[in-house]
Amino acid sequence: MLEQKTKVLQISLVAIFSAFIVELVFGLISNSLGLITDSIHALLDSVVTAILLLAARYAIKPPDEEHTYGHGKIESLGGLIGGIAIFLIAIFFIYESIHRLQNPVHNTLPGMFAIIGGLYTIGIDIFRIVLLRRSIKKIGGVTLKADFYHAFMDLGSTVIAIAGIVLVVYGFYNGDFIAALILGVVLVILSLKLIHRTALDLTDIISPELVKKVKEIVLNTEGVIEVGTILMRKSGDVIFTDVTISLRGDTSFDRAHEISSTVEKNIKKKLSNASITIHFEPNWKNVPLNAKINDIAKSVEGVKEVHNIISHKTKGKTYSNLHVMVDNEINLDSAHKISEKIEQKIQENIPEIEHVTIHLEPFLTVPKNLNVEDKITEEKIREILEQYTVIKKIGRIVSLNFENILKIDIDCSFDKELSIEKVHDMTSEIEHVIRTQIKNAVITIHPEPD
Repeated sequence: MLEQKTKVLQISLVAIFSAFIVELVFGLISNSLGLITDSIHALLDSVVTAILLLAARYAIKPPDEEHTYGHGKIESLGGLIGGIAIFLIAIFFIYESIHRLQNPVHNTLPGMFAIIGGLYTIGIDIFRIVLLRRSIKKIGGVTLKADFYHAFMDLGSTVIAIAGIVLVVYGFYNGDFIAALILGVVLVILSLKLIHRTALDLTDIISPELVKKVKEIVLNTEGVIEVGTILMRKSGDVIFTDVTISLRGDTSFDRAHEISSTVEKNIKKKLSNASITIHFEPNWKNVPLNAKINDIAKSVEGVKEVHNIISHKTKGKTYSNLHVMVDNEINLDSAHKISEKIEQKIQENIPEIEHVTIHLEPFLTVPKNLNVEDKITEEKIREILEQYTVIKKIGRIVSLNFENILKIDIDCSFDKELSIEKVHDMTSEIEHVIRTQIKNAVITIHPEPD
């Protein structure tokens, strides 16, 4: 987009500089003071356009260590310089018009060359105005707007120059000065608007309505609980948008990333020129208590797995129990320290919990490539199981050996009238007995009704 701006400004620069050459030559030939003066204005306009071109070119440069947001502000700075230049020229027009009205000098000798030179410049200015106006609507930019105002000003001054020549011929010597005065006032107003707008851009001002619009877009995105800080700043035509969103505390990282991407896409639909950064934070409102405990416990270093979380209230106080798996090779002291950290972190984040009971369990990583059956171990396990009369039928026993780890899966049938609590206690006891006789075993018993 910035490359398009530089091309438009290059065309504008060549066009106005050609007008300077034509007006100066034809003004000298025809001895037209108005045309010569307007040619000097065209030269000044060429200089300002060159400044705007350099500003737009510099703004194209990618971000670097010193300009992490890029160089878009250079364009605003160029627009500010252009606006100041317009203001100064307009003030000069006003001063010169008042001075000549008070001290009229009638030494202009108009001729056909002067009119031709003026008409050429009018054609150039109309071309620039059309070109710049279309470009502003298509790609925007303060530098293009500044040059558009310059082109408008140059058109007005050239019309005044020709009108002055014609009016002098018919004896209305003050007509061109009055027109110049009106033009000067109009240009002062335009230049002050441009200066005000670009100066505000340099202070990172942003429309409150735009911020409100972004907030509504974010809140309407599925999965977003709340919207936090929204930081926005404009650099050139790019709007940098930094948004903080709150997601449910038990949201997985993948889901959080998915929601963030959706938020970004939704903002892009309304602000195509936005560069968006999304930050997400956990929000525990309306999240089940056990989900909070699970997430907090898993965040503690050394915790391998969390399961069997049970919370209950008694006399207005909340008590929680959970099973935590840690590396099977660490000692009791290290495991206890992990347990203390979990308890402390839970009570810091969920102060309504009165007490936390943590059951520590060893964790063994089960390799994926278990492909060797251990028949000797299976027979040993069957002998252990046969000692329990509560087991009605021993089903499949699968023992897979990988280096020093055994993955054992057992199918057993129990009386269908037994409570699940009784079955759980029995399978836990059996697993414990097997584990004492077979080291480094990962045991899973699947109870079935008989």
